Amino acid sequence: MFTLKNQFNQMKESTTPRRKFIKDVTIAGIGFSVMGNVTSLRVNNTTKGKRIGIIGLDTSHSIEFTKTFNRPDAGPEFAGYKVVFAYPKGSNDIESSTKRIPGYIEEIKKYGVKIAESINQLLENVDVVLLETNDGRPHLEQALSVFKAGKPVFIDKPVAGSLHDAIAIYEAAKQFQVPMFSSSSLRFFPEAKDITKGKYGKIMGADVYSPAHLEKTHPDFFWYGIHGIELLFTIMGTGCKSVTRISTPDTDVAIGTWSDQRIGIYRGLRTGKQDYGGTVYADKDNVPLSVADGYNPLIAQIVKFFETRKSPVDDKETLEIYAFMEAADESKRKNGMAVTLDSVLQKA
Repeated sequence: MFTLKNQFNQMKESTTPRRKFIKDVTIAGIGFSVMGNVTSLRVNNTTKGKRIGIIGLDTSHSIEFTKTFNRPDAGPEFAGYKVVFAYPKGSNDIESSTKRIPGYIEEIKKYGVKIAESINQLLENVDVVLLETNDGRPHLEQALSVFKAGKPVFIDKPVAGSLHDAIAIYEAAKQFQVPMFSSSSLRFFPEAKDITKGKYGKIMGADVYSPAHLEKTHPDFFWYGIHGIELLFTIMGTGCKSVTRISTPDTDVAIGTWSDQRIGIYRGLRTGKQDYGGTVYADKDNVPLSVADGYNPLIAQIVKFFETRKSPVDDKETLEIYAFMEAADESKRKNGMAVTLDSVLQKA
């Protein structure tokens, strides 16, 4: 049976165009080198080793994370990490992203953050990176720059603009031996830990919902549905084998069948009240999910990651999430036919 693990191992051993591209970058740089005559800008007095750089000012996450890290009363839970540099360029052609950049440049400066003229300049002045570009398509190129510089990196959603690029990013991180992880903030809300640790017994299935706005440049669920689908996998765990999708202009329903015959359902909302939640079906109780807003649980995990260099999320789980979303798109193209995750991984 073809599995994510087999796919990942085969990629590492193969000479596919993806592998060749990464190898070429390693040998020749192809514009990603962080060496050369880059003028270093003076940074603030943040301790070396604790300096955060942000790539991408086309998302509100960049500002919200900076507010949290750089607030004057930031406590010991932040371990002294501060955002000191930001490179603003993000999406080239998504209007909802590009129009934010000028305002976010001025906003982030209020927190003592310097603006870099290039990713290379940023990398010379920071120790760790938050890759926040809202557009997933340039993430592979941006991540390769970070990996070559040897900087641990958190990559915000979506990890990439395609399943192919998502796999390439994780492969490159392993090749360069640079720690990375990617996650939605919904993975770390407090109630999820109680559920997955067995408070209500064995999890038999789950239904979750979230906003699912579409962006024509990305596979449907990559842009916003990723949040709800990551919540589904947080509860259900790995092992999804196939996806069936029903799609209308206002709503999507993706039904996943796991290898142990459990069912996990994602409902994507584009009308009505658009928030996050669901129901978990366990052998002791049926538990409503009430997901609290806020980024602090995710930020706590990012700090821990920077300190330990260990990802809190297994890379194979993240890749399975993206395979689920790709299979859901394929099911839509096939008018609701069930599509296996193995089949989309073979094409990636």
